[in-house]
Amino acid sequence: MTYHTSTREQTIQGLEKFRRLFGHDPCSMANHTGCAESIYWGGRRLSGVHRTMYNMLHLKLNGADPEFEGHIETSPLFWGDVCRDKIKYVRNFVLGDINTLKACPVMPYHDPDRPYVNFWFAASEGQSRKSFNAILTEANQDKLVEEAGACIMYTHLARGFLENGRISKRFRVLMERMSKLNGWFVPARTLLDFILQSRGNHVITQEERCDIERRWIWHKIVHTRGRT
Repeated sequence: MTYHTSTREQTIQGLEKFRRLFGHDPCSMANHTGCAESIYWGGRRLSGVHRTMYNMLHLKLNGADPEFEGHIETSPLFWGDVCRDKIKYVRNFVLGDINTLKACPVMPYHDPDRPYVNFWFAASEGQSRKSFNAILTEANQDKLVEEAGACIMYTHLARGFLENGRISKRFRVLMERMSKLNGWFVPARTLLDFILQSRGNHVITQEERCDIERRWIWHKIVHTRGRT
């Protein structure tokens, strides 16, 4: 609901206010790193040896990972049942390929080991202006077209996209070029709904989960240096 931890009651109040303001529940959401009510977050995003690897990496680079309790029924921060009832899509893994759908072809998917989320989806790495521009280069845009792919960008538009009060020149050039490629520019939920309606529900297998977890861990180590 905000940039710090919220109790179950505060989370419910926030969702109720969202509905009053917009006339419907939020269709998608992303966990916030610093919020302990995040659902299946931190090491809980992963399984088996990948969870162990993540915890070791996080401990070395960032210190002990806090416990995220949004899915823990005995916690005062629990809101998993509310998430399941009100929110359709939750973002999880962020990868270094402009073609998010190629990087995570099973999205949106349901994970039976994490039942309080209806469907998970992935995103492409663009959390700052530098990483956003690196993903959206001219060559990568052409690659996305050639692959007839789909891109969902993860970003914080407050992180360096303005320079001296003006939109970053390089960012502007890339976005204007992208706008001329005759793409289908829609909210993430519209794209995810289209895939879901075209393909049907997908329950992720252990093999598929293992593959995306492995590639995400590699991306964290090589490209983001363990940034949470």
